[in-house]
Amino acid sequence: MPLDRFGNFVLLTNFRDYVQRFAARFACDIYGDNRPMQAATNDAGLTIVNFGIGSPNAATIMDLLTAYHPEAVLFLGKCGGLKHATEIGHFILPIGAIRGEGTSDDYLPPLVPALPSFKLHKFVSQKLVERGLDYRTGVIYTTNRRVWEHDLKFREQLQEYTPIGIDMETATVFVVGHKNQIARGALLLVSDKPLTPEGVKTSESDARVNRDWSDVHLSIGIDSLTEIGEKGEMIKHFQY
Repeated sequence: MPLDRFGNFVLLTNFRDYVQRFAARFACDIYGDNRPMQAATNDAGLTIVNFGIGSPNAATIMDLLTAYHPEAVLFLGKCGGLKHATEIGHFILPIGAIRGEGTSDDYLPPLVPALPSFKLHKFVSQKLVERGLDYRTGVIYTTNRRVWEHDLKFREQLQEYTPIGIDMETATVFVVGHKNQIARGALLLVSDKPLTPEGVKTSESDARVNRDWSDVHLSIGIDSLTEIGEKGEMIKHFQY
């Protein structure tokens, strides 16, 4: 997609179908439809990009966005729920992330916390409340590991860290956004509960989550960033 087609606000996702739904909703073109990182922009100046899966890809897209520095970036991803109070279909608005992926260590020292931009999350929380949706806040553990469920040592470590969920991108988006001076946030959809045998993701359970919650997930992201743009709110309200 040409640089001048990118909007001031960006939704990031791992899912091609989110880009397709966005393009269908706003009757806009998809750039790179048969290539990695498909993207589309509507007439209101909101862009969506499917950057793929994993922290290296998350770092790559946050680096690429420095070509024009958008006003705000919101990641719409999925995560595994790690608490009894976190059920499949719940939304999580992370207050921070644990940097277990390693990628973010190439950007900032390990003691720098992975945090979202508070003001951006305030807009997202308002949209959740307006829809009457139950959501959770807490810390996400971000890892590069794809298969860890049977690693007892890793599971014990997770319990000690007390995260509410686990994913592969959130900490990277937060840290690289901080390094690159881009306001950033994340709204995660709980797609599975990997610590329980009945909660492990299957193709059937994932299809059910997509059917029931993907449209809502995408709509909240669209509404949040659209309202920020319409109100002209400053998200980056401090000096880096």
